[in-house]
Amino acid sequence: MSLTGDKHAVAVHTGGPPHYRTHTRARRIGYRILPGESFSYLLHLRPREWPIMAAHTAVGFALAVGIGPAVGDSWRVRLATALGLWVVCLNGGTLAINSAFDRDAGDVGYLDAPPPVPRGLLWFGLGLMVVGQLGALLLPRAYAIAYAMCFALSVLYSVPPFRFKAVAGMDWIINMIGFGTLTPYAGWAATGTPVGPVPALVLFAFCPLFAGLYPLTQLYQFDEDRARGDRTLALMIGMRASLSVAVVASGAAFACFAVAATLARVPVGRAVPLIVAGALWLGILGRWSARCDQMTTPQHKRGMYAALGAWGVTDVAVLIAFAPGL
Repeated sequence: MSLTGDKHAVAVHTGGPPHYRTHTRARRIGYRILPGESFSYLLHLRPREWPIMAAHTAVGFALAVGIGPAVGDSWRVRLATALGLWVVCLNGGTLAINSAFDRDAGDVGYLDAPPPVPRGLLWFGLGLMVVGQLGALLLPRAYAIAYAMCFALSVLYSVPPFRFKAVAGMDWIINMIGFGTLTPYAGWAATGTPVGPVPALVLFAFCPLFAGLYPLTQLYQFDEDRARGDRTLALMIGMRASLSVAVVASGAAFACFAVAATLARVPVGRAVPLIVAGALWLGILGRWSARCDQMTTPQHKRGMYAALGAWGVTDVAVLIAFAPGL
């Protein structure tokens, strides 16, 4: 989910520090503490996204072993290890190599006023991903395989000559598989527990759900994607068709959740949050579709973050419906 463009964010010095260094209080502190451009490396890992990625990965873990006091300390250590490898090394490294090639000039998801790409960011990101792959070998084999699959998808997505993020449809498929299903599956796989039919259907449902979310992350990026020549799915099919795809795909996801809830005989009370989450998606997408022709770029960006919020609500609803011990 990155904003493309072929220009650096070049700072014009007027006696003070570049804007990217002073954009927030945290940045002012970070650049003061760390020497040179060291803090830029951290920013390009996009730590603002880490809580969302960690939560989505943890959903799979909780679906396997449950939530609460019944989960022992050994499970918590394993979860922390799995999250650190997946979120910081794999996801952070992926976003770093993405930035190394995109050299974004404008705001991107979870990184406003991006700093200029520091020297060696590509190798820094790849190094993190390799360290994570080695660490994944300490966890169950299924987790290490899932990590390796996402590692390969990340390289295909960002790195020339492949750079599938610039190929309409391929960008969509890679993200729906990688973030949609493999991410919560990695959380499940870290437990070493076999996946039964109902959990498999629940984990699969996140694939069409992200198929609906992904085009929404690109609607405010049209200008820079077009300037760079990237043929993203949303740019190729247009704004209104992208929103239609989001409606159909999210509907398919909630149909999968409904089938899984029926097979698992989930009590009505535990299924209600899923209904609420589905209604939230419908409300956001319905309002967005009705107003999309009049919306500004910042409004499309706010719509994307509203959809990401709906994703978080869905994660919670899935746990309430399907996690053991609740």
